[in-house]
Amino acid sequence: MVFDLIRLKSNLEKSISIDCDYKIDEPFINSTEIMNPFCIHVNGFITKSTLEGFDIQIQVDGVMELPCSITLKPVSVPFSIEIEGNLDELLEEIEENHKKIENSIDLLPIIWENILMEIPMKVASPDAYSTKVEGNGWKFVTEEEEEINPALAKLKDLL
Repeated sequence: MVFDLIRLKSNLEKSISIDCDYKIDEPFINSTEIMNPFCIHVNGFITKSTLEGFDIQIQVDGVMELPCSITLKPVSVPFSIEIEGNLDELLEEIEENHKKIENSIDLLPIIWENILMEIPMKVASPDAYSTKVEGNGWKFVTEEEEEINPALAKLKDLL
């Protein structure tokens, strides 16, 4: 997802419009909980802010598949992210090893870092609670039903 900045640097244009689809595939998702490759839609623009700086304002939309915390079945999780700021500062924040912006910029590291922050801690599919949640010597306990061990119940009074 590389964009040419020459027209902005030479003041031929005031902004670069971005409206594209991009497929996030295997090399990115291998180290995450995301189950399958997915597509994102990126919409926004890049503008020149100072003599050497550039600002971006983009909207990223997509749907990723994550495993259900109970059944491990795939669950579709939609997301929508707004990314605004100076390109140099955004690249420094994600500690990306990047060379100085010359004539083009790759927005994918910035977008990917923001997608990773959108992954929820737990995901439950709608049919997860209709599955068997008890067995021989075990049962699924939700946070609301959490039982207190009688041996440790007296400690609660101390707090």
